[in-house]
Amino acid sequence: MKFKINQKDLSKHINIAQKGISSRTTLQILDGILLEAYKGRLRLIGTDLEISIETYVNCEIEEEGAIVVNSKIFGDIVKKLPDAPIYIHVDNNNINIKCENSEFNIIGNSSKEYPDLPLILDHTSFELPNDLFKSAIRQTVFATTQDETRPSLTGVLIEIENKLISFVALDGYRLSLRKLPIESDVQLKIIIPGRALNELNKILEDNEEIMKIAAAPGHVVFNTGDTIVYSRLLEGQFFNYREIIRKDHKTSVTVNKREFQNSLERASLLAKEEKANLVKLNIVNEQILIKSNSEIGNVNEVINADVNGENINIAFNSRYILEGIKIIDSEEIQLNFMGSLNPCIIKPIQDENYIYLVLPVRLAQDDF
Repeated sequence: MKFKINQKDLSKHINIAQKGISSRTTLQILDGILLEAYKGRLRLIGTDLEISIETYVNCEIEEEGAIVVNSKIFGDIVKKLPDAPIYIHVDNNNINIKCENSEFNIIGNSSKEYPDLPLILDHTSFELPNDLFKSAIRQTVFATTQDETRPSLTGVLIEIENKLISFVALDGYRLSLRKLPIESDVQLKIIIPGRALNELNKILEDNEEIMKIAAAPGHVVFNTGDTIVYSRLLEGQFFNYREIIRKDHKTSVTVNKREFQNSLERASLLAKEEKANLVKLNIVNEQILIKSNSEIGNVNEVINADVNGENINIAFNSRYILEGIKIIDSEEIQLNFMGSLNPCIIKPIQDENYIYLVLPVRLAQDDF
């Protein structure tokens, strides 16, 4: 194999392929990137057998061929080379890399040992613009659980019905739901691992270009043009989230999102992790009083709000309530309560397509 390629292009696509490689692999071949030069393009593949990433970049090929090269070593070498053409020559698994005054010789592995990409035959397809997909993932994937004993909750449920696509994530303490209209008659319900979506989000450009998504038994494929991401799907039943999103409430509060977020962040400075990062909210007389205390001291914050309904005392894990508020883009948000023991439902004003639900921490009324 013999080809010439631009340093910046090669470095960018190594970085993309590396996102499919896990640091925890026990198979040596999976530490490598498969390089395949043919038909005027270099194909790079990285996989950990759960996620596979295939990406293409143009190059000048003198001799076609394939080799597997250690991902970290190859990536580090290319990253440190000058912004100039790189000449790569492979002969009997020996890889010669030349760029201006630098020359490296490293050992590769036969491409025959590298696992094949998943074969996708019977599939259901739909399309979404990159920017909308990125936004939906950003607003949901953070609410997945890391608890491997509940595998279906380590991923995001994607559900399509009646020309509406829903992204749902929950971890037992909070739920994040994003809906988008979609031009497709597909009916679909799949659970995609959170890690796959996080890696895909790093690759996707924030633009209106269309991404093609194909779901098949056991796998989903995201095609962005030069890059294709394959992921295994999670098995099992997803929690019936619709049951916990109630429509009625006793107290509704409209508040400036930035002010509320800043006050919560200040209050959380004295919230202790061993005490569930506790912040207490007293909603009374068109105000939200936010309190937190630990053995170091206490903090009191007061912000004005538009309050409709009953006064309420309620407590939250500050991390859980803050993470949901931070990803809302609206200037004002609405908090809906049904007493101090039921979940709080948070929505952006004038956007019915996003809901964040967070469970309170149970406290005796004397603790407020």
